Amino acid sequence: MLEACFHQGAGLHRFMPQTPLRVLGVASPEYGAREALEALWHVCGALQKLAGPVLVLDGTAGESQDVPGLLHLLQQAPWQDRLAPSTHSSAALAVLPAARGLPRLLRLAQQAGAPPLQGLLPYFRAYGVVVLLAPAEWLAVLLAQTVTMPLVFMPPGEAAMLTAYHSAKQFAVHAGLTSRVVALLERGAAAQRAQAQTALDNLQRCAAQYLGGLVRTAIIEPHNPQDVQRLALQLLENAGTIEAVHGSASAPQTAPRYTGAFRSEALN
Repeated sequence: MLEACFHQGAGLHRFMPQTPLRVLGVASPEYGAREALEALWHVCGALQKLAGPVLVLDGTAGESQDVPGLLHLLQQAPWQDRLAPSTHSSAALAVLPAARGLPRLLRLAQQAGAPPLQGLLPYFRAYGVVVLLAPAEWLAVLLAQTVTMPLVFMPPGEAAMLTAYHSAKQFAVHAGLTSRVVALLERGAAAQRAQAQTALDNLQRCAAQYLGGLVRTAIIEPHNPQDVQRLALQLLENAGTIEAVHGSASAPQTAPRYTGAFRSEALN
């Protein structure tokens, strides 16, 4: 019997047991971007040591012909151009532009009646963790059918605290997800810890009153290996998973409750 695919064995490969792909959502920062991205880099390094190769899909970086990314990958057959982790360095962190690819991913899932992230599995199953870095409005749609706890970094400053609350609100109201808001301390700035704790306490009080308490908090110093390791373990414990679906995709049991802000960005 001839299979209409890349090779005859590929048809059988679909039915082999597949390891679920772990996925983490990280809200892209509006304030304190340098501090937040530096912290994310440290956390991804710890995740890589704990769970294997990590891929960051950067929803803040656009694809182009000169800098291809997720959009271009989704236009290829997964068995031809599946992205594999680099073998050159176990410490290297893979980052793929995805600002246009993420809206396309959602549109393809809606057309297939599949969960929003299902289309990532054929391309990235070789990775230990896929990190989605994108605005909270986008992540609330992409993670709406995933049991996970998205990460929100909160650098010092009142503006960053308000942004962190806004991100937590997006996840709670539009996806029903509990956020992990992590306050960042500067290296050796122990005096900031009390201020950070006060800001987190205020945020939690607002969350308890208006968001049903769907917020967890923590404080880390990004250059402290123990802090980063502890956070990485917590993230893995609450990571979402993308499971292989055999046969035709069935309609999702629960449709995303909020799509306007995300879909308006699609391929503009």
